[in-house]
Amino acid sequence: MLTILGFVMIATFLVLIMMKKMSPMAALVLIPALFCVLVGQGANLGDYVVKGIGDLAPTAAMLMFAIIYFGVMIDVGLFDPIVRGILKFCKADPVRVVVGTALLAAIVSLDGDGSTTFMITVSALYPLYKRLKMSLVVMTGVAATANGVMNTLPWGGPTARAATALKLDAGDIFIPMIPALAVGLVAVFALAYVLGRRERKRLGVLTLGETRIVSETAEEKETEQVLVGAGTGTKGGAPAAGGHPTGGAAPTGGDGDPRDLDLQGLDPQRATLRPKLYWFNAALTVALLTLLILQTLPIPVLFLLGAALALTVNFPQMKDQKARIAAHAENVLNVAGMVFAAAVFTGVLTGTGMVEHMARWLVSGIPDALGPHMGIVTGVLSIPLTYFMSNDGFYFGIVPILAEAGAAHGVAPIEIARASLVGQALHMSSPLVPAVYVLVGMAKVEFGDHTKFTVKWAALTSLVVLGAGLLFGII
Repeated sequence: MLTILGFVMIATFLVLIMMKKMSPMAALVLIPALFCVLVGQGANLGDYVVKGIGDLAPTAAMLMFAIIYFGVMIDVGLFDPIVRGILKFCKADPVRVVVGTALLAAIVSLDGDGSTTFMITVSALYPLYKRLKMSLVVMTGVAATANGVMNTLPWGGPTARAATALKLDAGDIFIPMIPALAVGLVAVFALAYVLGRRERKRLGVLTLGETRIVSETAEEKETEQVLVGAGTGTKGGAPAAGGHPTGGAAPTGGDGDPRDLDLQGLDPQRATLRPKLYWFNAALTVALLTLLILQTLPIPVLFLLGAALALTVNFPQMKDQKARIAAHAENVLNVAGMVFAAAVFTGVLTGTGMVEHMARWLVSGIPDALGPHMGIVTGVLSIPLTYFMSNDGFYFGIVPILAEAGAAHGVAPIEIARASLVGQALHMSSPLVPAVYVLVGMAKVEFGDHTKFTVKWAALTSLVVLGAGLLFGII
């Protein structure tokens, strides 16, 4: 019964958010609360929620202070050279813009933190996507998938968890997987190229003309970019019919807000720039990321200290510090709220035993004939299981069971560990991953739109990684 209710609860959640019948935050809270009552454990709901919140509180704290830290770094101009470089490469060509999205997300993902990747990627490219009337779900989908492949780095989390769960060396797991993961990254760039071609067909090849400032009020100015369309799809910068590469309106969630057109991230005259402190901020960021990779201190503590130091040095006046915190408060509140809402979902799913019953049902359903092929089975199962479960739940709860089943048929634990990394491309778009709410929140994309668009491409990328692993004899 718990197995069936677990699958029904997850399916109900996904259907409601994709059909936009409920907001993700409401669905993450109300649906598990309802199913907790249905399984007869309503009296324990409070304990499950408190346990879930306790488990995710460090993640929420990390995201809160990471948003403030990188928000300040964006304000003071640390990433302006990267933004200019990417924009120079893109040249207003939709194909280059989407490929540039994959490239930037992959590069920034080297720090092993998804929230950092998404904050920098969206801050750099969101204004360009808006200017060119490109679909924002293309940006979020490509960024999430690229980050998912790169998330397999030993300091990114999944590889370390697999090594810990099976008592293996992280290097022995990751290094042989590099060729398969490289193929997966190539697949992401191929996907970006295809999606970019679809956007180019819809919009045409555009050129960015001169920028002019249009005064809206005495207090607010809107930056408007003159677009000149070339080819099919646009004329004079007007959007073509349909805003989404698959037809229909682009689910951007914010086209009517004139502030969306503000290129603050690139404004060379903005008051928050601190050019004299550029190298200090660069050194601070490098030091922070180095300590993060070395795990010298807990990640929430590192970002807390980094945010406090960045604010103090760059904005010594109290009023300026308050202004910077207020400027990023909306993102902080949205992300923290979604994390704690997700804590209800994970708390109930774990506390009631539904996730354990679901996993054991799946494992027990594996025919004996597939025993010698447990590496392939693990790779296939990792795709849906890492989407519906946290990495901790999958690697510490499910992978050891799969390793035991494989060992009975002569499959080495190291092979199971490598295969368990296959599903990470899809995992980064899971509703249980806090960083994805940073991505969709900053991009002003509905989570349901992101899910509908991304899941199929991310799952395909995971299958490419699995196929490459089989081809190279890694799995």
